[in-house]
Amino acid sequence: MTTSIDRRLVAQLGLVVAGFAVVGVLAGVVWQWLWTPTMGVAYSHTWTAADAIGLQQEFSGTGWYVAVGVVAGLVAGVATALLAVRVPLLTLAAVVVGSVLAAWLMLVVGTALGPADQDAVAATAADGTKIPMALAVTGRSPWIALPSGALIGVVLVFVGIPLRSGGAAPEQTPAETGAAG
Repeated sequence: MTTSIDRRLVAQLGLVVAGFAVVGVLAGVVWQWLWTPTMGVAYSHTWTAADAIGLQQEFSGTGWYVAVGVVAGLVAGVATALLAVRVPLLTLAAVVVGSVLAAWLMLVVGTALGPADQDAVAATAADGTKIPMALAVTGRSPWIALPSGALIGVVLVFVGIPLRSGGAAPEQTPAETGAAG
């Protein structure tokens, strides 16, 4: 009996991680879809932003990564906490592992769908060729966006919604509670 419970628990935790992997892939698609590439030009076989506004928009890839990651993590964290509540600490561990995997998959899928590396394209392009900037994330802090959103979602559910313990509590009469009737 214990073995079947253990197998079901392992399967449930595996489904949590797999679900986060799917969320990461979908978030990568959404990230790339929402992002608008900065246009630049090739000059002396290097990529240069076409104008000052283009330089300001270089951060938009990272900004959209954070925005999409937090929302995707929050939704996945809430869904996981609502559906997989048998063992909260193991669920939390699966959410951590799954959300880190999802953040990585979001990056891989989003960058694969985006334009090629602008520097590599500019290296062989003629001067003046318009080249879109590649989708990328700068810095280290954006990597915590999706896992943070997921953990916030789990905490909101675990703290905000009392776990069911097999049934509703029996109603007490005023005499049982000591209230005057």
